[in-house]
Amino acid sequence: MRGLFGIVGLLVTLAIVGVLAKKNLSSVTTVAPPAGMASAPAGATVQQQSQLIQQQVKQSVEATVQQARPMPEDK
Repeated sequence: MRGLFGIVGLLVTLAIVGVLAKKNLSSVTTVAPPAGMASAPAGATVQQQSQLIQQQVKQSVEATVQQARPMPEDK
């Protein structure tokens, strides 16, 4: 009797995990690019997309470096 409950419990657990996995795999979501990031043209190759992303990252880093750093106050 104990073995039967163990097997039934495992089957119920397997069914629950299967249903949850099916829900997660069937709901595919697309991630929107962050604000300020231009999307690549529709006919762009992978190399062109990569270069565009590299340029955007470079511009972002340069803009961040140019910002003044706040100075700590003396105590």
